[in-house]
Amino acid sequence: MNQKSKRFEGVRGLIFDLDGTLIDSKLDLGLAVNAAMGEMGRPELAHETIYGYVGNGTPMLIQRSLGNGASEEECKLALEFFIHYYREHALDNTVPYPGVREGLELLGEMPMAVLTNKPERVSKYILERLGLAPFFRHVYGGNTFERKKPDPIGVKRVLKDFELGPREVMVVGDSEVDVQTARNAGTWSCGVTYGLGSERLMECPPDLLVASLTELHDCLSARA
Repeated sequence: MNQKSKRFEGVRGLIFDLDGTLIDSKLDLGLAVNAAMGEMGRPELAHETIYGYVGNGTPMLIQRSLGNGASEEECKLALEFFIHYYREHALDNTVPYPGVREGLELLGEMPMAVLTNKPERVSKYILERLGLAPFFRHVYGGNTFERKKPDPIGVKRVLKDFELGPREVMVVGDSEVDVQTARNAGTWSCGVTYGLGSERLMECPPDLLVASLTELHDCLSARA
């Protein structure tokens, strides 16, 4: 048996992050943030700077983009504009990452859910339009619960949905936020090397690191 996979022989369910894990949405996010900056009379930001702000939910993305000197009212107005703009342009350039669809098909024998800090409504819309929604029993967003990742409240809900224990579930994501969420919930964690937060991932190393969801299937299927 593959020793790397033996640790995960009890995994029976999977929880996926969305942005940077399942979908490459960075260009649409960058364009939407800069549209909001323009609406507020602020200079555009480099997209790489914006990408570094992704992962803790939309309000935090806008707050970080505006900078520390922004007032509460400015953050509110910019957030409202961003949400409206992004709903209209969420799929202009967004696509699944290579290997995602194939990996989900291979992993389809397991119950799977999405837990993202992106708002639930737009998350479901994107998954539906990209043809990925049928793979998931549940899609939970950053506004579904009282608290966002890395708080474990969302993972605990999925554990209840799946009727599985923490060590029977693996959280799959691209950033330290996802690894921290898994740790806070007591589950396994898997990081992907290709996402928005991959540069920060090693600040909080996951239990498993893969370059593709097809590789994740290979690791888990080597259990038996």
